[in-house]
Amino acid sequence: MPSNENQGSASPFVSFGRSFLSIRREQVHSMEANHDPNTQDSEIELFLRLISNRFHDLSVVSADELLSLAWMRKLLDAFICCHEEFRVILLNNKLQVSKPPLDRLVAEFFDRCLKALDICNATRDGIEKIRQWEKLLEIVLSAMDSRQRMMGEGQFRRARKALMDLAIAMLDEKETGSIFSQRNRSFGRHQSSKDHRHRPPGHSRSLSWSVSRSWSAAKQLQSIANNLVPPRGNDISATNGLAVPVFAMNYVLMFVLWALVAAIPCQDRGLQIHCSVPRHFSWGAPFILLHERIMEEAKKRERRNSSGLLKEINQMEKCASQMTDLVDSVHFPLTDELKTEAGQQVQEITLVCEALKSGLDPLERQVREVFRKIMNSRTEGLEFLGNMNNPE
Repeated sequence: MPSNENQGSASPFVSFGRSFLSIRREQVHSMEANHDPNTQDSEIELFLRLISNRFHDLSVVSADELLSLAWMRKLLDAFICCHEEFRVILLNNKLQVSKPPLDRLVAEFFDRCLKALDICNATRDGIEKIRQWEKLLEIVLSAMDSRQRMMGEGQFRRARKALMDLAIAMLDEKETGSIFSQRNRSFGRHQSSKDHRHRPPGHSRSLSWSVSRSWSAAKQLQSIANNLVPPRGNDISATNGLAVPVFAMNYVLMFVLWALVAAIPCQDRGLQIHCSVPRHFSWGAPFILLHERIMEEAKKRERRNSSGLLKEINQMEKCASQMTDLVDSVHFPLTDELKTEAGQQVQEITLVCEALKSGLDPLERQVREVFRKIMNSRTEGLEFLGNMNNPE
């Protein structure tokens, strides 16, 4: 069924491998129906420690690695790992999940997961945009390739045209975003080109199918962050502490989506969301550091008007700017100094193109995996809650 009809999104309920936490649970959960409170405490503690460790590793990377394609893949891997363990906690505590107040808290998490699917779709569109930019850089490389022929005015004109096209494409997405969004392809189902031609302009099947012209990544993030507050003491006691991992997973989901929107071009990007960092939780320290580092990156002068904080986008912008300055100032015949400078610029652009080619496909596959795991797990979770509330 289409993902919007399933109303589905959450982390993987389908196991992708036996983690150390899962193996530990097989040992401590060999008992049957009676769930030992001490075992449950250990389970929660291990889960929160997992979150802390995975995001601590992400928070202490070098400035060169932060927000790079490789770092984004590690971020999504951390999300998948944490959410798989969260899924196991829910499965190990089905009885409590079906009772108030935990049923409400879990249902709210599933609602946030549903909204996450749009951001996954928008992220995939953003990755496709970066691919198109990279192709324009390849045209520049082809035009400036001195190994095949002497560089003349024709080659520089061709490079200048590609650089102008790239500059236009990388401008603010306020106008082009709505046009691009109509080409959005959901991970849940593929459509034929015939289906797209018959879809009326501006038609919105938001929430896991495609984003409409009026869709906003900033507003979507804020809707996910709304009412995301630490659990109250009575909720924690009433759920034997399970309200804490539910809140933690909610926060992990929101933060990972925020980082995706920060790094990847999205329709109506925005990083200012109203959600407090969980300072009084031990697992919150890495998120505080990461939030500070990403916001510092966003405030840098050269990044303020960028279409995304991804490291490779910044490198692309720098290379394109430097090459544009070169081709605009060139005079013929070329001096040896200009030939050398052009060769250096070509080498730098080559490195950027190679990094994009090797990094974009794996990142897109990972976003696709996140989407599908979220959708499948939420469907399974809602079916369970529905069966518990409506026993035959």
